[in-house]
Amino acid sequence: MSEMVRIIGIDPGLRRCGWGVIESAGNRLSFVACGTLTPDVGSSLAMRLAELHAGLGSLIAQYRPDEAAVEETFVSQGARSALQLGQARGVALMTPASLGLPVGEYAANLVKKSVVGTGHADKGQMQLMVKTLLPSASFRGADAADALAIAICHAHHRVHRKLMAGA
Repeated sequence: MSEMVRIIGIDPGLRRCGWGVIESAGNRLSFVACGTLTPDVGSSLAMRLAELHAGLGSLIAQYRPDEAAVEETFVSQGARSALQLGQARGVALMTPASLGLPVGEYAANLVKKSVVGTGHADKGQMQLMVKTLLPSASFRGADAADALAIAICHAHHRVHRKLMAGA
């Protein structure tokens, strides 16, 4: 029997940070919980980052994942947006790491390819496939679905890495 591992997937964002928790045992996946953190947009950047850190810390304490996975961000907007998103991503990486969790990072097109089968899947295809892989999942909007997809990608790749290490 395969070991069970609990994974939190994080889709970083300063306005909406999606999170999703799954359990993986070999090729079997099961839904635990998901949602979206929404820091107060009226607050300063520092306070919004602090809210993200506190929110992610609370989720990790509540759901006790064994590992974390964070999406690498692709930004086509301006430099200011990219910098702010990078800071949110830094919090998403640092929070689980500071709590002792191993953290995997995945490019968006790898997440899409792992979940849908193509690196150019759209949001609708992603949500449909997440719902297919995790039938009991209930999510509103793309942020939580994306976070679940990131966790699924991590589950697939951690199994692959273990197989390759044993070869």
